[in-house]
Amino acid sequence: MEREGLVKPGDHIRVSEGVLPSNWYYTIEPAVAMSANFTNRERLKTREGVVTQVRTDESGYTVFAEFEE
Repeated sequence: MEREGLVKPGDHIRVSEGVLPSNWYYTIEPAVAMSANFTNRERLKTREGVVTQVRTDESGYTVFAEFEE
């Protein structure tokens, strides 16, 4: 995430899934933040979750979320 305050702990989020040749990535909608790439065994089964933490680091803001799987 590049800007502060777009999501906060406790917020319910929905993610969309993007496909690469051998990986998947996720975007918090509406285009709030994007994930790293995930392998097939790490792929999410659900698209809705809850933000647990937003951490500031050298690349901006990192969003952590929990998904029921």
